[in-house]
Amino acid sequence: MVSENPISVRESSDQYETTLQSWINDTKVANELIEVAGRLWYDKGIELIIYRRQLLDRGASSILHKHTYAANIVNRPLKIADSLLLAKTMLELDIAPARIDIGRLNTEWLEENGRFNGDARAFVTAKLGHFIDVKPRSDHHTDVILYGFGRIGRIVARELINQAGNGSQLRLKAIVTRPGKPEDIRKRASLFRKDSVHGPFPGIAIEDVEKGQMYVNGHVVKFISAAQPEEPDYESYGIKDALLIDNAGKWRDREGLGRHLKAKGVQRVLLTAPGKGDVPNIVYGVNQETCNLDAAQERLFSAASCTTNAVVPVLSVINRELGIVRGHIETIHSYTNDQNLLDNFHKKMRRGRSAPLNMVITETGAASAAVKAIPSLKGKLTANAVRVPTPNVSLAILSLSVARDVTREEVNEIMRIASLRGTLIEQIRYSTSTELVSTDVIGDSCACVYDSEATVVSNDRRNIVLYAWYDNEFGYCMQVLRLAKHISQVKSYRYY
Repeated sequence: MVSENPISVRESSDQYETTLQSWINDTKVANELIEVAGRLWYDKGIELIIYRRQLLDRGASSILHKHTYAANIVNRPLKIADSLLLAKTMLELDIAPARIDIGRLNTEWLEENGRFNGDARAFVTAKLGHFIDVKPRSDHHTDVILYGFGRIGRIVARELINQAGNGSQLRLKAIVTRPGKPEDIRKRASLFRKDSVHGPFPGIAIEDVEKGQMYVNGHVVKFISAAQPEEPDYESYGIKDALLIDNAGKWRDREGLGRHLKAKGVQRVLLTAPGKGDVPNIVYGVNQETCNLDAAQERLFSAASCTTNAVVPVLSVINRELGIVRGHIETIHSYTNDQNLLDNFHKKMRRGRSAPLNMVITETGAASAAVKAIPSLKGKLTANAVRVPTPNVSLAILSLSVARDVTREEVNEIMRIASLRGTLIEQIRYSTSTELVSTDVIGDSCACVYDSEATVVSNDRRNIVLYAWYDNEFGYCMQVLRLAKHISQVKSYRYY
């Protein structure tokens, strides 16, 4: 038996120790970055993200992973130490409340720090100068009422609390549920704290049955019972000029949804379902600027559907860059509460069959809803859906004929750039993984995750098939909150 070369063994051992020590050092830096990010958020209202991924309330390993992902997308190595340097520099400056992509700053620092002779303060001042020594973009906060506390309502509530910071934007004040027993609050609070799909709430939530409220991370949230939209007197609870987010979806036209405005304390209403008639359907990132924010003219809004929010950003980019001649959208959608656990009567065709056991063909309004956001696509799209036995995350397959010849590489590059620059960077995440599956998308904050490895372009170069994953619960709720901040006019400055 030939003994192993002792030099090779020593080199291997040295490499192991070097790699381990490097990881330990980076972890220490990441933990320091967590502390600095917390100070920026709670003291200054500055939220750090890295290519749309949140840094607040994330562990060191998660933050290091996010730097690795960012480097993979921008094709440049991002050092955690540089992110810490830039974050510390922000603490020293009088920056107005803002949402800042430390990934973009880090990339630009890598490219440009020579021009600034390594002076991080001069660099940050040059990049964020229009945020420094200025008044906040918004000088008020908005009270929020959640009407309905199901799947969407609870996730929206979680994120309202997580994004509250120092309370300068949206403040969750009340949750409206159907009439029941006072002790039902215990069940609702338990469902808020623990979620079988999204995991435990990262904070403290304690119910007070006697007072009919819940204490969540320092916020007092009142539970109000009501059978009809106009019943509650929200002003009696100290709530004024509120944004009411309707998660019940029972009233979707102007007349029905407008009933909320008859309740004292409600200023605007946002529906988390497709609006009917002339209720504006908004996909944030695409057509939010068409919102009429003059309360005297428009007070009702719809955040459309989860599928619409997933496909419209992709359709918008492809239509702008390549021109869509016609297309079909097929949605592979996780089952929802609308379906039955076991076979039973259902008013809609096929949906009566057991959701966890069957794939079920059903209709979707994605095509018509897409046209509301992108009018030039009128008459060009069809759509259908298949409900499948998974509890969360769906997949939209877009089969499109385009107006000019294109290659697979060109299509993917178009989508990669759209995910990094422009108006859709919060909506589109670009994935290069060859192993991506649905559970990998749980908890993703983007409206969709573009699967570049699955892209297909036909031999004639005019027909393309694109795959867009989306967390139909969490990703959609993030879109709802982006729109909520927009129509409430409480958005901070942005550097993406």
